Amino acid sequence: MPTIRANGITMNYEQQGSGEPLILVPYLAADNACYAFQLADYSRRFTCIALDLRGTGKSEKPDASYSTEVLADDVAALMDGLAIERAHISGLSLGAAVGMWLAAKHPEKVKSLSLHSAWPKSDTYLKAVVRGWQATAKGLQSVPEMVIQGIFPWCFTPELYATKPDYIESLAEFVRSRPVQPLEAFLRQSDAVLAHDATSVLHKIKAPTQITFGQHDMVTSIRFAEILTAAILGSKLTVFDRCAHAPIYEDVEKFNAVTLAFLKRQCG
Repeated sequence: MPTIRANGITMNYEQQGSGEPLILVPYLAADNACYAFQLADYSRRFTCIALDLRGTGKSEKPDASYSTEVLADDVAALMDGLAIERAHISGLSLGAAVGMWLAAKHPEKVKSLSLHSAWPKSDTYLKAVVRGWQATAKGLQSVPEMVIQGIFPWCFTPELYATKPDYIESLAEFVRSRPVQPLEAFLRQSDAVLAHDATSVLHKIKAPTQITFGQHDMVTSIRFAEILTAAILGSKLTVFDRCAHAPIYEDVEKFNAVTLAFLKRQCG
């Protein structure tokens, strides 16, 4: 498990595959393994670098406030440390928020941008949901159990719970098997979600961009689609009609096919 000093912290990452570099940025409370269902497909065409953001996995967890902009600077510094001049950047939810800041502040580093379940600015509804997760984490004194009990129902449709309970349980066991995020680190990371506002820099994103949503997502719903597509010129929108917040798990085959097709078009 390689590590590197980046932006004043030690960051952990995993590398797999060959080809142009593709950096996979995790979502809230997740480590690099969250893209396990994408790596087999992606790594056939790309050198995939899945990282642990500050506060998660085996990366450092500094006792300081986080922001989505700072997390983007971490990724930029990691790229410098690995001598990666340009890369395809992909992230879901928090990972997408980080990706948009990276593409806006460091456009020369981003060959393409994939924003999944993204949002430009945290609104009152999203803040209410995330504060609920914070309260649940404090009450349970366990970030993994908060993810399973508090976040999962927002990530998956009722139909998935009803038809594939064993699959839901396998995802829960996967969460429990990963390095445990300390409560304070989760609170700092989720505070970054609450404060996220990239509306003033979205117009600076010039990389080819794909934007995807789950049709049944309530947290980062398609209410954000028009703002993002209008601000990021030339961006392409896809809506996964049977999914909520996490198409990467709910419709793996379609998600991988659609997103990989976009990535391949940006190569060369």
